[in-house]
Amino acid sequence: MNGGLKAVKILITGGTTFVSKYTAEYFAAKENEVTVLNRGSRSQVKGVAHINCDRTQLGSLLSGMHFDAVFDITAYTEEHVRTLVESGVTFDDYIFISSSAVYPETNPQPFTEEQHCGHNSVWGDYGMNKLRAEEYLKQNVPGAYILRPPYFYGKYENIYREGFIFDCAMLDRPFFIPGDGGMKLQFFNVHDLCRFMEILLEKHPEHHIFNVGNSAPVTVKEWVELCYQAAGKTPGFVSVDESVFQRDYFCFHDYEYVLDVSRQNEWMHETTPLERGLREEFEWYKANPDSVYYKKPYMEYIDKNL
Repeated sequence: MNGGLKAVKILITGGTTFVSKYTAEYFAAKENEVTVLNRGSRSQVKGVAHINCDRTQLGSLLSGMHFDAVFDITAYTEEHVRTLVESGVTFDDYIFISSSAVYPETNPQPFTEEQHCGHNSVWGDYGMNKLRAEEYLKQNVPGAYILRPPYFYGKYENIYREGFIFDCAMLDRPFFIPGDGGMKLQFFNVHDLCRFMEILLEKHPEHHIFNVGNSAPVTVKEWVELCYQAAGKTPGFVSVDESVFQRDYFCFHDYEYVLDVSRQNEWMHETTPLERGLREEFEWYKANPDSVYYKKPYMEYIDKNL
């Protein structure tokens, strides 16, 4: 564990896809006693105990159990958090993976932890549900840590984002980019998330809400170039006019925002360089091309309409 932190007993919600799967694997590999809570619809990470249950129908299944830490990675609503907290389980630490979608897009940027939270018109109910889950925790588990990430990336990614760019690169396709590609994106590697959660368990900072992510955003163009570079290719770009709905041909909304992660950086001084993280993700994706469960038909749209 980080900095000599002793092995701990951890409950992880999820454990079979992307962030929760990586987290289960990461902490199990460090000889922690890891239990995952999921519906058993996919294979489990080696070395973990499995509780097969829908998290909204726990009943007394967890009653009397104690964990040093709960990593709540798959909670999207207040109900998800409430049913777990009120299940009879006890714990010393609770870390909730919330979202930067809790910040209204009208807030001054970069978004800081002290800012007002509320409805974001881009993220809609997703952001509000995460916010209601946060509010429940603040009221009922005041010692909980709340993390607000931008876009996650890395091993086990199951959303067609980097994979789309990698596929374009491997097919030697030109890349159809929104406008001049100047829109900014901010990322956070799943490995760095795990490192930061270790730090929280060891150091127990006074602050309990953290924006997390790389300090520096990148432009869409820079990100695509790095993805192609990871595949050993160089992209040619085709600019797409703003009159074309961006989500029809590109994997991010037409929405630019930046998080202030200086509070995180006080405790974790470095994050994985994006170039290295994308290269690692590409090598994994190349060996696991079916990891993305639904590949949106961006290429088909481009070929037919652009």
